[in-house]
Amino acid sequence: MDAKKVKEVMILLSEYATVNENDTLQDAIKTLYLSQQALSNNDYKHRAVLVYDKIGNITGKVSSLDVLCALEPKYSQLGHSDHLDKMGLSRFGLSNDFLHSLVENYNLWDESCESLVKKARKRKVKDIMYSPQKGEYVDEDLPISEAIHQFILGHHQSLLVLKDDKVVGILRLTDIFKLICDLIVKK
Repeated sequence: MDAKKVKEVMILLSEYATVNENDTLQDAIKTLYLSQQALSNNDYKHRAVLVYDKIGNITGKVSSLDVLCALEPKYSQLGHSDHLDKMGLSRFGLSNDFLHSLVENYNLWDESCESLVKKARKRKVKDIMYSPQKGEYVDEDLPISEAIHQFILGHHQSLLVLKDDKVVGILRLTDIFKLICDLIVKK
């Protein structure tokens, strides 16, 4: 692959959906919805909202998985910190029967989806967001090949892009995949 840099593929922070950490889940979903509507049909839709603190630093993300986890607060009883487990419990050889028993034993989803949504929409973003770890950041001047390495080894859907230790954008797996597909088709 040529020496294409992360900054040539990333989405600038100013072009991505963002919310304040004190906003509600409902605010975050509205922001995501509006950002998706603004994109052309040729663009991949944003699947997450980036979260900033009171001084404007990006401190987290709210993804579709975070939204689903926020609907059922009892997931916290299973011992997750920022995510239940990024790689999923079934990757550890746990059977579907065991996973089903967790649902029953913890009374997960024992209310209607509508009831859970009504409660969750008022939750603060800071209480449901995922805080990225060290391996989920990439410098804007790194070659795309190094970012691909991070995606593969970390099983990430996106990486936050840094310039001088400040988040300036997001690099999504979908954009890397499109880049690779374009290269395959053109060669």
